[in-house]
Amino acid sequence: MEIYQKSQEEVLKELQSDAASGLTAAEAARRLEQYGPNSLQEKKSQSWLEKLLNQFKDVMVLILIAASAVSAALNEWIDALVILAIVVINAILGLVQEGKAEKAIEALQKMTSPQARVVRDGQQQLVEAANLVPGDLVLLEAGDLVPADIRLLESAMLKAEEASLTGESLPVEKDADAVFTDAVPLGDRANVLFMSTPVTYGRGRGLVHATGGQTEIGKIADR
Repeated sequence: MEIYQKSQEEVLKELQSDAASGLTAAEAARRLEQYGPNSLQEKKSQSWLEKLLNQFKDVMVLILIAASAVSAALNEWIDALVILAIVVINAILGLVQEGKAEKAIEALQKMTSPQARVVRDGQQQLVEAANLVPGDLVLLEAGDLVPADIRLLESAMLKAEEASLTGESLPVEKDADAVFTDAVPLGDRANVLFMSTPVTYGRGRGLVHATGGQTEIGKIADR
């Protein structure tokens, strides 16, 4: 069962947190050791040559290269050149797509909130977003960037822009009391906020349920 399909009581129990006082500082420190920092991992950059060679690792591409070689051996030069041209065009398109994907991932990594307002030990405080852990009680209002994936506990006229995840250009209304029994797409999960999406209206509070690479935006960055 996904987090958006669970009631608030079930989420509080699962994350072992408190709706009023949040986590203790000691428990937050322990969970940070367990789950690691709330940040998107940067992939090792490949050289242009490595990227080019990767385009020829696909089985279908290797079959086409073999077919081109066979055609050349049979003196069927036109067929050989046509097949080779297809392979080259495919490699160029692959390089272009990979470049676009890398730029998109870099943009996602920049769209993270540097700090977050949380309740720990019953006190509101400002912490580094990288130090958020599952179970942290986070406070949000218009103008904030959501610092992690959050299951809402309270919402007041809350809206968030989720175009980076769903492509939906209009802000999405959020409702902490919504519960879903069936699976629904990201854009319809009204009781959840997603990391790196901006809050455009209203306010809310909720529990962090996923950080870093486990967030929806993190899963995209890891592809």
